[in-house]
Amino acid sequence: MNLKFWKRKEKDDNAEVKPKSKVREWADAILFAVIAATLIRWILLEAFTIPTPSMENSLLVGDFLFVSKIHYGPRTPKTPLQIPLTHQKIWGTSIPSYLDFIQLPQYRLPGISSIKRNDVVVFNYPAENYPTDLKTNYIKRCVGVAGDKIEIKDTQVIINDAAVNNPPEMEFSYLVKTRNNSTINDRVFKKAGIWDVTRTSNGYRVYATSQSANKLADFPFIETVQINKAEENAVESGIYPFSDLFGWNKDFYGPMIIPSQGMTIDLTKENIARYKYVIQNYENNESVSESDGQFIVNGQPVTSYTFKQDYYFMMGDNRHNSLDSRYWGFVPEDHIVGKALFIWLSLDPNERYFNKIRWSRFFKGIK
Repeated sequence: MNLKFWKRKEKDDNAEVKPKSKVREWADAILFAVIAATLIRWILLEAFTIPTPSMENSLLVGDFLFVSKIHYGPRTPKTPLQIPLTHQKIWGTSIPSYLDFIQLPQYRLPGISSIKRNDVVVFNYPAENYPTDLKTNYIKRCVGVAGDKIEIKDTQVIINDAAVNNPPEMEFSYLVKTRNNSTINDRVFKKAGIWDVTRTSNGYRVYATSQSANKLADFPFIETVQINKAEENAVESGIYPFSDLFGWNKDFYGPMIIPSQGMTIDLTKENIARYKYVIQNYENNESVSESDGQFIVNGQPVTSYTFKQDYYFMMGDNRHNSLDSRYWGFVPEDHIVGKALFIWLSLDPNERYFNKIRWSRFFKGIK
């Protein structure tokens, strides 16, 4: 009996090797490319584009940028059943690109830095009803980190009782009145570096930096250029934390302590108003309720609460045209995606052909 099955079969030099078909070669190449792109997108860099003017003039609509995942550390996937290289929907359709009946615990791998004030950060929009890793990506500037006391007085952000340095390209809304209610040519606004313009009954409303507003005021046919800011104690609807206890608006806000991991608060009436939304939605508690002035967490009455993660306060550089933490609250640490690094392409949506390309913005670092 021949019992040599355990021995390695000798290679037949004369045996014919069947080549891969073209279809198989293409399938292998595509599979490799998808896996490589998915890993790069998860661990290293991801490309984003700017769709709204909330960060003007620091970032413009039509800017394409790279965002680093390694700065703050990449997150492990929470929703594993997802078509690779998609987000929420299958390309060009309204069909969901994921199944959410499997949700994994999410962890963050070590990064090379922590989130700092003034970092331009991409994060998942917290108030959205999707799994965390599939919420819409937003980009804003981090103006306050965990543990900071934040306040806005007359448009100036104040952190821990000290005024912070404002972004050099920060914009506000201005009301422009012309002499004899005359019309302004679009070229005048472009010459002053102003792109967002709306005609009103008695002039124009523009979003501009202070430098651009001053340039506009120098034209002889301009009568006044006045910042369009809110008055102190003028209550603005839709301001976080959505409570009648605070008479805040976009230009006069706070003070408010940004929660940090391990920070304990007494659940007073004011603190419940300030932090109830966070405790209910971002702290992974099974149940949170309030009954007869008593706060109940996971079925137990409590008089204090200790936060489980860090939070951040994000604002757009276009301060009067940005839906940000003033309107929907803090950004939890587990919603942080990455740090914006540089612009690699910029296309002006209001121009045509080669005029669309903003050459001066290529490979511009984001500050």
